[in-house]
Amino acid sequence: MAEESHLERTEPASPRRLEQAREEGNIARSPELSAFAVVVAGLGAMWFQGDALLGGLKRLTARGLTLDSAAVREPGAMISRLHELATDALVISAPLLVVTVVAALVAPLAIGGWSFAPSAILPKFSRINPLSGIARLFSMRGVAELGKALLKASLIGGLAAFVLWRAKDGMLELAGQPFDSALGATAALVMVSVLTIAAAMSAIAAVDVPLQIWQYARNLRMTREDVKRETKESEGDPHVKAAVRAQQRAAARKRMMAEIPKADVVVTNPTHYAVALRYEQSMRAPTVVAKGADLLAARIRGIAELHHVPILEAPPLARALYTHTDLGEPIPEKLYTAVAEVLAYVFQLKNGGTAGLKPLGDVAVPAELDPMAVAK
Repeated sequence: MAEESHLERTEPASPRRLEQAREEGNIARSPELSAFAVVVAGLGAMWFQGDALLGGLKRLTARGLTLDSAAVREPGAMISRLHELATDALVISAPLLVVTVVAALVAPLAIGGWSFAPSAILPKFSRINPLSGIARLFSMRGVAELGKALLKASLIGGLAAFVLWRAKDGMLELAGQPFDSALGATAALVMVSVLTIAAAMSAIAAVDVPLQIWQYARNLRMTREDVKRETKESEGDPHVKAAVRAQQRAAARKRMMAEIPKADVVVTNPTHYAVALRYEQSMRAPTVVAKGADLLAARIRGIAELHHVPILEAPPLARALYTHTDLGEPIPEKLYTAVAEVLAYVFQLKNGGTAGLKPLGDVAVPAELDPMAVAK
């Protein structure tokens, strides 16, 4: 069933899915990279602190092998001496311990980064369920981890055995050497062994890091239904969004209708389009306060008639204004002349009435702004 679910997950994890995984403490980790970093850090610490570490170990060994008759006779003195030797050992190895601990903490950040998830440390009964544990043990992941562990043990164990086999003669000779030279030879053997193990672990980490990244991305893959559900949750229900947009359009239309009584003129097609214009001296250019087509145009004309707003028929101008303007925005510069002609006529109507006033006639607009002229 697990394999089938993986086969159904064909979509990569979304940013939201990745963020949720991080919040749960589920991030990519490579134990082999951490182990390699600890070994390399320890090797570096021994390399740079080798003389001080070797000298401290020599002094500690000499003190430990020195027989003190007072300590033998008094158990309290023996405990005190043991405490002193343990403290000295801790002080000598402190730099090595600090470096390896820092490496163990920093190495995991190279893949998944820092993540603090309190939920990850909460107790989960599924983790201690014997049936779940047996299922994980015999799952494909469990088999893969077992195979990886066997390969790693074989590689590192084989290299360590090879190094020790080559150094067996020197190791047998350590018993007959002076203490200083024997300790130096032992340190050299340890360094060679650690270098060999580090080389093997670097190869293992080079394979394990991309494998863990791929496996992490594979485990977080989503089905198409998951993607649709997440998109729906993040963007909202389409029906709800449509209802909200409808309410917004209704509110905008209501505000637009409230601006029509303040308009100076309504330019019509005469029936298909209607555009209401307003102009004040503080404005840079005449502004569109309302526009509409068909039924909405009829409503605009009705409100204009009710509030005695002049209505002028100028089909090319009405088409151009409806197509190339937005509500609350000034008219385009190319329509300044045509609109100025209409407003001048309207202002003459308001100031002197229709007596002696010639009909407006055709109002010319640039051909590229008239949709009907462009269509031809």
